[in-house]
Amino acid sequence: MRFRLKIGAYFVLLLVLFSCGISKSIHHQPIVEGYKQEVPMVLKHSDTLFSSGDNYLIKNKQKLWELYVSGDALERGKVIGALSQPLIQKQERIFFSKIKEIVPSKFKQRLLRQFLKWYNRKMYLNVSEEYKTEIYGLSQYASEEYNFIALKYLRSLYLHSAHDIGHALQDLALVGCSSVAVWGDKSQDGQLLIGRNFDFYAGDEFAQDKIISFVKPTQGHPFMSVSWGGMIGVVSGMNLQGLTVTINAGKSEIPMVAKTPISILAREILQYASDIEGAISIAKTRKVFVSESIMVGSAKDKKAVLIEVSPEKFDVYEVSNNNTLICSNHFQSEAYRKDERNLKQIKESHSQYRFDKMKEVLAEDLVMNPKKMAELLRNTDGLKGKSLGYGNEKALNQLLAHHGIIFKPESKLVWVSSNPYQLGEFVAYDLGKIFNKKSNDFVVLGTESLNIAKDDFLNSKAYADYENYRIQDRVLDKAIQEKETVTADFVSEYQNLNPEFWHVYFKAGKYYYEKGWFKAAEIEFSKALTKEVTTVPDQERIENYLKKSKRKQR
Repeated sequence: MRFRLKIGAYFVLLLVLFSCGISKSIHHQPIVEGYKQEVPMVLKHSDTLFSSGDNYLIKNKQKLWELYVSGDALERGKVIGALSQPLIQKQERIFFSKIKEIVPSKFKQRLLRQFLKWYNRKMYLNVSEEYKTEIYGLSQYASEEYNFIALKYLRSLYLHSAHDIGHALQDLALVGCSSVAVWGDKSQDGQLLIGRNFDFYAGDEFAQDKIISFVKPTQGHPFMSVSWGGMIGVVSGMNLQGLTVTINAGKSEIPMVAKTPISILAREILQYASDIEGAISIAKTRKVFVSESIMVGSAKDKKAVLIEVSPEKFDVYEVSNNNTLICSNHFQSEAYRKDERNLKQIKESHSQYRFDKMKEVLAEDLVMNPKKMAELLRNTDGLKGKSLGYGNEKALNQLLAHHGIIFKPESKLVWVSSNPYQLGEFVAYDLGKIFNKKSNDFVVLGTESLNIAKDDFLNSKAYADYENYRIQDRVLDKAIQEKETVTADFVSEYQNLNPEFWHVYFKAGKYYYEKGWFKAAEIEFSKALTKEVTTVPDQERIENYLKKSKRKQR
């Protein structure tokens, strides 16, 4: 009895601590005193131009939204929220609809909400007051519809860790971002040149309304970044000092508590650092909860480095006697050379393959310029020109990127891709001109004469077939999930739309296997193994299905 009482008391204590930890978090309020309290007035000029004072949101002909905003933390947040409210609410709807799709059970949704409140209980302690205040201002324009998940401020704060949480809990980070920097004799004019694909996919609709933000804060450096409605963090950006930041996810252990979201750390570096030393200094002050390579390029240093962070380790990787820095989704610094998780990532994922492909392209193109960098980011081939099938994550261009971006820091130039993926026109932006423009001049901010043309691939039959394949792929998924029947002709036509991609044969094999047609399944799984399979776990999964299909025929 005494033992039971002790266990019961211990359990009650845990509940109290659990509730206390959550209570402090959910009742936390950011600092708003001392800031301008005015509610922004928005003037609608057209369906593609909105202004508030000197701040404005405009849609260019490439269908990218350009946001120009200045002020203190609360002012910025409110203005961003007021100008982009429809975009913020649309992104919320898309994100939470995706969660509902993944977790259809209402009971499990309630459990997930409680888990996230507990998991994020210390996040507010690891985000600076400035950014909490900015997020608070922005959150006033979020939807009331999702208050059952969390109230608007807390929900907006949580959404800044969506990348990290998805990465940590499901290894969704292994959607593979690729980055490369060249300078000196590897660059056509000797200047530092950086290219990167942000291969984050949350559905086609999520990527429709990209926002190119140009922010002029009262403290720190003016900067640009590529984001979406409701996001003040940075995944790709450059400041007026010519300092660039991009993030590439690494292999993570599942952490027990959320701390500083990587995008918030990247934002702090971009706003307050002017060189590599300053970026490293800021990164050392923050506790993160996932593993990430942060590529920092610097006009002042005329080179780029990787700041490699994780909950347990910190290191900086820079090349010696070389003017090329390549980054995919594994670590390269000394601190991680013997790290088991990192070694497994190199061995089993598609990270090393993309790394080697970038090396191969750079060896063929002895010097790079922005146009050649765009060609590298758009490359769909495997090593030695091998056909991977479209959508294979071994490709630099996986045909799912949220955006591709190119930086020329010493010239303060940035190129951002327009839809679809990184195939559309790369729009050029000159930060020197943009941050010195006249007030109340509500014009598109790109420098059209420097744009990089859209990829010819967009006009090809192969591209049209790929988009059709994506539609049919969802049809086959539904048939497998709901045990429906499709025709043999459907399967054949589906495979002919993307014949070099292993997945079309694996998916057909899985369909036949679930139907109990084991000989047909065996044939398809065998075909899949003749193609370039993305990862070691994928290879093992196909081989396991093949063995089971053969065994079922005995």
